[in-house]
Amino acid sequence: MLLGRVVGDLFKRDRCGASPLLSVIVNFYNNTREALNTLYSLSRSYQRDSAEIPYEVIALDHGSTKPVSREAVCLFGPEFHYRFVETQSVSPVAAINAACRDAAGDRLIVMVDGAHILTPGILRLTTQAFAQFQTPFVATAMFHLGPNRQNLSVLEGYAQSAEDRLLEQSAWRTNGYRLYGVSGAFADDSGGWYGQLFESGCFALRKADFLSLGGFEERFRSRGGGLANLDIFQRALVRTDLQYVVLLGEGTFHQFHGGVATNAPEHAHPWKAFHEEYVRIRGRPYFRVTRVPAFIGEFPPEAQHFERLSKQAGAILWKKYPAMIE
Repeated sequence: MLLGRVVGDLFKRDRCGASPLLSVIVNFYNNTREALNTLYSLSRSYQRDSAEIPYEVIALDHGSTKPVSREAVCLFGPEFHYRFVETQSVSPVAAINAACRDAAGDRLIVMVDGAHILTPGILRLTTQAFAQFQTPFVATAMFHLGPNRQNLSVLEGYAQSAEDRLLEQSAWRTNGYRLYGVSGAFADDSGGWYGQLFESGCFALRKADFLSLGGFEERFRSRGGGLANLDIFQRALVRTDLQYVVLLGEGTFHQFHGGVATNAPEHAHPWKAFHEEYVRIRGRPYFRVTRVPAFIGEFPPEAQHFERLSKQAGAILWKKYPAMIE
């Protein structure tokens, strides 16, 4: 945990507003284009029914050579705070842990990869989950922007310029659910809401529960954190004192930014190296925990195609891999 303390010492709070109840920790690295879209999707002007929700957004810039500016972050509102971490580490997990420990809120939303644009009901439904459940672990489904999963789309020339055109045509800033119309695939093989999630690009839990989990495992030193996000998701699901909740109809949409794993073609994907690191740390191969969640939310018309796909995938997955935890 020494690295976490060192990184924590580098943080100097740079607040633009009052202390909140809900703290959103979102991590960025050399993706200013994507960061501005993601931060907008966390603003009050975009998140529906958020006017009465007290929250802060901590925009964590993890050692970027071309960082987002403090001024750009704070333009999104008094809830937004910026912190730059001067580091040579390619893994952000220690910095994210430090930001979570330092967060003003007693409830956390955590986003390891700030390239994900949120749908506009996530803050509302997450707040509802905290009101409805004593110790919730709240997960959202993940999608890729573009015609297919980006590991495949990149082979067909998909890049930021093509994605910019899609986003502009969708007019997502006025209705974030239109992002479903410019996405061709779930981000992984989990099958989405009704399938068997094994990670989430945007998850929430009480700060005390995050700390009792030990946060992210800081021995994950690979670029982007390797399998650290899968690891914490797995550890949360096996904790039966945490109430597993999935938000229906909501999701996060990954933007193309040349990510080390999300945008790597299949032949160059770092899974093998990531998994070897996981085995060194955990002493066993990675496995997916299958647990039946509680559901909150509803499906907007724009998401009905993916709702059908998720039900189909879920029917197959739950038959093949029965629940370990009900």
